Amino acid sequence: MTGNALTGAVALVTGASSGIGAATALRLAQEGAAVGVVGRRRQRLDGLADDVAAAGGTALVIEADITDPDRAAEAIQVTLDRFGRLDVLVNNAGIMVLGTALHATLEDWDRMIALNVDALLHVTHAAVPYLIDAAATSPRGVSDIVNVGSTAGRVARPASSVFTLTKFGLNGFTEALRQELLVERVRVSVVEPGTVSTELVNQLGDAARDTVLQLVNGIEPLRPEDIADAIAYVVTRERRVAVNGILVRAVDQTW
Repeated sequence: MTGNALTGAVALVTGASSGIGAATALRLAQEGAAVGVVGRRRQRLDGLADDVAAAGGTALVIEADITDPDRAAEAIQVTLDRFGRLDVLVNNAGIMVLGTALHATLEDWDRMIALNVDALLHVTHAAVPYLIDAAATSPRGVSDIVNVGSTAGRVARPASSVFTLTKFGLNGFTEALRQELLVERVRVSVVEPGTVSTELVNQLGDAARDTVLQLVNGIEPLRPEDIADAIAYVVTRERRVAVNGILVRAVDQTW
């Protein structure tokens, strides 16, 4: 590992089995953090842990469905049991299911609320006391929550009403939480990616996927590593610096 800004720190990354989450876990490990990686696909998480170990870092695999509040709290506790502290929480887990109100199902809407909102709240609520303690006891004198949002938290588009709801809500939650925790030296930030080459689009139905692919036709998408770099930038600032939000778009993206 070449970096040392997070040496001695512990990070927990949700939705770490692929894409932005996996790239972020590896990037934070490169900065010296021990990382807990949370997701539902054990084989993917094991592969990520191997990659971290091969690069000289330490990763703890936590297979969990964090839409369940008990499992979310357990993910925090397992991290504490293994590493003794928690300095950085990256709330990355999320899903995008597109469809108009006429054609979308309540099941699809509920899935997005469960993962994009409920899971984030469950993990954050369980983590806050330990992040406060880490800020008070760490040589860095600060700890971090980074919520991964979307340009859909700024711009509403057809067929994405509930996904947009979750991301606009994430922005409001992040700002209110930032104000609550700043006196505790817990920084709270949002990183909002634009078009990124991840598996998110693959989770869509054929019609929705075709619509998205037409929308991004001609745009060179961001890579997960680009967003991981932004997250790493946020959490490696010295204690006097709070980067409250970063919007990262593909260079050709207009929305």
